[in-house]
Amino acid sequence: MGKPHPVELRERVVAFVEEGHSHRSAASRFRVSVKFVNDMVILKRETGSLHPRRQGNGGGHGKLEPVRAWLEARMAQKGDLTLDDLVAELADRHGIAIHRVSVWRFLRSLGLTHKKSPPRRRAEAA
Repeated sequence: MGKPHPVELRERVVAFVEEGHSHRSAASRFRVSVKFVNDMVILKRETGSLHPRRQGNGGGHGKLEPVRAWLEARMAQKGDLTLDDLVAELADRHGIAIHRVSVWRFLRSLGLTHKKSPPRRRAEAA
């Protein structure tokens, strides 16, 4: 006999607890952690289901999404801004405290990456 399907295991664990057994005895019986049992009982109580919750934030909900148009316009207007400049402007103009790496990731997601020019060759000595 193979392992039970994850949702089936969740249902059996919660049903065992609902029969009046402790979380510890459920954990021991089904060879899972007490935290797993606790999490499943809470999930069932809050959602009425034992299906896993969606992972991640779903995208488009970050701090910078509301100022997307401003960032695009600002970069079009002055493309040589540094990340530190943008972080400072976001704090001053929009009240957004954010790390420079987050700004870089957001710009990258917009296709606005900054490529440095290759180093210039020094004039060769005569």
